Amino acid sequence: MSGAFERIGCEEIWSGHIGTVRIERYRHADGAVVTRENVAHPGAVAIVPVDDAHVWLIRQPREICGERALLEVPAGKLDKPGEDQRTAAARELAEEIGKAAGTWEHLKGIYTSPGFTDERIDVWLATDLRDVPRPEVEEDERIEIVPWPLERLDDAIAACEDAKSLIGLTLLRARL
Repeated sequence: MSGAFERIGCEEIWSGHIGTVRIERYRHADGAVVTRENVAHPGAVAIVPVDDAHVWLIRQPREICGERALLEVPAGKLDKPGEDQRTAAARELAEEIGKAAGTWEHLKGIYTSPGFTDERIDVWLATDLRDVPRPEVEEDERIEIVPWPLERLDDAIAACEDAKSLIGLTLLRARL
């Protein structure tokens, strides 16, 4: 049951570094008005960096989830809504694993949890990798770089609990 709707109201109730929380009201084509809480997010990119032998992953603590170290693909939020995704992906690839890519391919855009957030992550495949100087890491980031052997890709998928990374790694497996 789908149909047209229009946003008829919006109130921002909190704003922070990651996003904002808004109360939004929508009117559907049948006249019904619904209220939704939206954790608004500028968007993000996730990168699946691959060379001849490895997919380059990271491990980092995810305190919010109570996880000491989650296995993930490099990723990061857009600096502002509408930022060029390829530019953001290149920045995050350099910052998180000290690599640049000669070839980029957009794999998939995903909504992380559309019931409460408008966050969209675009997943990119990065190949023709080369080393670049890694910029100074943000002081609160604790990233371990993990060059995962491609012949053990299924093990990476099994070890991963992060949705964006599972999607990226599964899309990679489908290509190999």
